[in-house]
Amino acid sequence: MTKGIDRRGVLLAGTGGAFGLYSFAAGAAPATKQLKLRRKPGVKPKNILVILTDDHRYDAMGFMKAQDFGETPTLDRLARGGVHFRNAFVTTALCSPSRASIFTGLYAHQHRVVDNNHPIPPGLTYYPEYLQAAGYETAFIGKWHMGIETDSPQPGFDHWVSFKGQGNYLPHPDGLNVNGRHVPQKGYITDELTDYALDWIGQRDAKKPWMMHLAHKAVHSEFIPAERHKGRYDKETFRYPANMKPGVPGRPMWVENQRNSWHGVDYPYHGTLDIADYYKRYMETLLAVDEGIARIMDLLDQRGELDDTLILYMGDNGFMFGEHGLIDKRAAYEESMRVPILMRCPSLFGAGTVEHVVANIDVAPTMLAAAGLEAPDGLAGSNMLPLVTVSPASGGAAEVPWRKELMYEYYWERNFPQTPTVHALREDRYKYIHFHGIWDLDELYDLAADPHENDNLLARPGHEDLAERMSAKLFRLLEETNGMQIPLSADAGERNKLRDPNGPAMAPFPPSFFRPPHK
Repeated sequence: MTKGIDRRGVLLAGTGGAFGLYSFAAGAAPATKQLKLRRKPGVKPKNILVILTDDHRYDAMGFMKAQDFGETPTLDRLARGGVHFRNAFVTTALCSPSRASIFTGLYAHQHRVVDNNHPIPPGLTYYPEYLQAAGYETAFIGKWHMGIETDSPQPGFDHWVSFKGQGNYLPHPDGLNVNGRHVPQKGYITDELTDYALDWIGQRDAKKPWMMHLAHKAVHSEFIPAERHKGRYDKETFRYPANMKPGVPGRPMWVENQRNSWHGVDYPYHGTLDIADYYKRYMETLLAVDEGIARIMDLLDQRGELDDTLILYMGDNGFMFGEHGLIDKRAAYEESMRVPILMRCPSLFGAGTVEHVVANIDVAPTMLAAAGLEAPDGLAGSNMLPLVTVSPASGGAAEVPWRKELMYEYYWERNFPQTPTVHALREDRYKYIHFHGIWDLDELYDLAADPHENDNLLARPGHEDLAERMSAKLFRLLEETNGMQIPLSADAGERNKLRDPNGPAMAPFPPSFFRPPHK
């Protein structure tokens, strides 16, 4: 995957433990893509609908009851009639890297889309390209957000509707790119994208399989609900997270210091906001998404395709609303990296719940399997269908061989300097979080006893062996997946580096960093 990539990097570690520089071959032409995949015998290709929302955290759905308000009747319906993956994650909690992992089945250090501000490395292959080669009609509608501000049609899609960068909830002069032609945005973006999706699905030939990737702008900040939903939750009561308070023992310095930053509760986005109101607008903005999915499901039902269409709903990353004193994402905490994944296709599998840890890297091989195709070699993700086709309601999925840990990565961004480079290893019980480039504590949590990650076991003696075991496994996975380099890109984007002079002062070093004085 490294051919044609024009990036520089710093070696994170090597066989000799030394640091050094490396570079990818600059200007090399990408190899010719091999898009013909082996077909699985006896598998009828399914229609595929992937619905992606932005910044939708795992518990922000009505049936999860994270708060006493927030209705999502269509998502609840998907969960009841399909499969809810209770432990679903992204491998990088940032828009572009996560989206690239969804389309490629690769970790960010493999596909090299590691931030939101630089071009896509040439030669990447997206799974819809394989579907096209297998006879699918394909469509992309919505937020692309890879490759700086481009809205140009991308490989793998016969039909294209997108917008530049983050797009806009309300009509904007930039408008939309529809198959290479720029057209005005007529109304509220969620409703408009749903209309485009309905138009395309409604024109499909029932004899030919199709795939659509519908990527909503919602629920990215600033949260702007549709006019019909504004104020729906004004009178509701929001429960603030208990660990929003400062000074939690064992919290790394960088996390405490981030409180007074762009991504902190004490200086959010270099201003002020009330977390409760912010969350209410978030849930109001999600309402139009939920309504739009209902409209699409109704059309599929009218066409007689609903039960034979694989629908996968997910978020591209989570979002923190005050947890650990933070807002937004990037960190390896559960609220940042954990997302909803719901999947429905009654002709393939029944309803139930899956406890296995799944991730964005699993989407590409799963969609290829639904199309009756064998995934290409070298993907980091795995096909999720065996987890649901052995009747998760009966617990049969427990017998399916599956990963025992998931790796997480985030690479420091100069334009958001508050968060360091993060690598993490999440097992079913323990999570180890490793930081690069800072003088601070790492983190280790017992998720069974401490699901909200408040008790950093590395803040006191007694857990060094466990941390060493998990660190060794983390670096072994990085070595096995060619991930021992930290990508280094030229500066791009604004620097959100300010602190409030009247806000909290810098946090002190952890007590464990001080040697007792000699007597």
